[in-house]
Amino acid sequence: MKKTLPPSGNPQGLSRRALLGGAAAAGTLVALDVHAEPAPGHAERAPAPAPGGKPFELEEATVSELQAAMTSGKHTARGLAERYLTRIQELDRSGDLPLLSVIELNPDALAIAAALDEERKAKGPRGPLHGIPVLIKDNIATADKMQTTAGSLALVGAVPSRDAFVVERLRAAGAVILGKTNLSEWANFRSTHSSSGWSGRGGQCRNPYALDRTPSGSSSGSGAATAANFCAVSVGTETDGSIVSPSAASSLVGIKPTVGLVSRSGIIPISASQDTAGPMARTVADAAALLGVLAGIDPNDAVTATSKGRAQADYTRFLDPNGLKGARIGVPRERFFGYHPATDALVERALELMKAQGAILVDPAPIPMAAKLDEPELEVLLYEFKAGVEAYLAGLGDKTRLKTLADLIRFNEEHRDSELPWFGQELFHQAQEKGALTDKKYRKALEACRKLSRGQGIDAVMNKHKLDALVAPTQAPPGLIDLVDGDHWLGSSSTPAAVAGYPSITVPAGYVAGLPVGLSFIGRAWSEPTLLRLAFAYEQASKHRRPPGFAPTADLRKPTS
Repeated sequence: MKKTLPPSGNPQGLSRRALLGGAAAAGTLVALDVHAEPAPGHAERAPAPAPGGKPFELEEATVSELQAAMTSGKHTARGLAERYLTRIQELDRSGDLPLLSVIELNPDALAIAAALDEERKAKGPRGPLHGIPVLIKDNIATADKMQTTAGSLALVGAVPSRDAFVVERLRAAGAVILGKTNLSEWANFRSTHSSSGWSGRGGQCRNPYALDRTPSGSSSGSGAATAANFCAVSVGTETDGSIVSPSAASSLVGIKPTVGLVSRSGIIPISASQDTAGPMARTVADAAALLGVLAGIDPNDAVTATSKGRAQADYTRFLDPNGLKGARIGVPRERFFGYHPATDALVERALELMKAQGAILVDPAPIPMAAKLDEPELEVLLYEFKAGVEAYLAGLGDKTRLKTLADLIRFNEEHRDSELPWFGQELFHQAQEKGALTDKKYRKALEACRKLSRGQGIDAVMNKHKLDALVAPTQAPPGLIDLVDGDHWLGSSSTPAAVAGYPSITVPAGYVAGLPVGLSFIGRAWSEPTLLRLAFAYEQASKHRRPPGFAPTADLRKPTS
């Protein structure tokens, strides 16, 4: 939930930093204890070793590299799944400060992978994700042996009757869904002072770069797990910041698509006007490959019809190492810089690098009306959450006796020790007070959001300066986990694109004391090809991504790098 900052901080007020936001042993899956809580305190321990004390064979392996290894016969889909599952078992829940990024594993993963190996032999691969191990966020429905709970104990046992559309797309592409990732419970739309990455079902997820730091959220588990090389790629969801924020916090590439490019059906909702699923990956190329699989028109999500003629089957074709040359890029300094000097220093280096690669910077290029988005956005989300979550509960039929937001509030109160031990459900209470989506107050707030973020916001600045994209720090380095007082938030750049329903992509921009910092490229609706071209060119010129070391805490002696 957004935080109010002191006058000396970022004037952004509220921040959507965490909204939308097991294992194999000898070939046998072992269920994770999903109720396990992390040990109290911040006791130090040595960085976690790779399984067996040896380097992980698949560390930082890309989708194309894994695909080539299966084509050559060096690896099989089952073999890849076994290796990732073993790594999850040995690294995700070990030590005094466990990562807790994976909430549940798919008991059918190895059988699915083996069947895909046989299919490859008989018919060849279905496409770039055939046999590729993927993790998905635990608010994305699967009609299988796994749960879909948004991290809440309230939905344990309420198995959906069908897969989410994006899961159907993944299965059709031949991806191997290894399991579900932990998240900020209810995609962090429950409390105004929550700790990102905490859920009643999964405990407190941690950042693999420094285990006492937040993974950010709400797609916290997807970010931490992908950074830790527990999968090839993952799927997160975002309402405002919950793909780009955890991606930045774990030195990943995260794509928040245009609303309508990727279906939301079967995903536990917050906002019909802002929600979307999207890729989280270690490289721009991997994120682009996953985006092409996720995108598609879904008859159960009417907004996806707007992507007709705009969606691409293969986004990797837009990747160009020279893609910054001649690009006009705006720098919206007002509100999106200035809240963390070391972050600004890294982004200044990034701007210089982009200029060296031939980009034309328009600096400054403020986004008009950005300061006026917070109040109407929250009003819209409160209304849409109540309507959306009750529609989702109704779709579960007799799988759950919880049918209303009031029922969820009551469940949490009745299970206070497990659901409300650290923070409350203020947002649930605020949403419960809202009426129907026909209310004039809701319609007025929604109209204000669209007008201020689009025609008077992103489109206005891009038209004025004839820009290809805007670029800004994604957020500050990840802060310390604080279950007592909640997240300490400085600022971010996710809100304009989130409210507009426009795309943004974050890429690694460097490190402060070994803690990742991300850089966001923001554009108009349906500009994913342009943003991917720019992000890829920057990634190739900068090469900032490096794997995490599972350090117990940040090394404050390290300089900005």
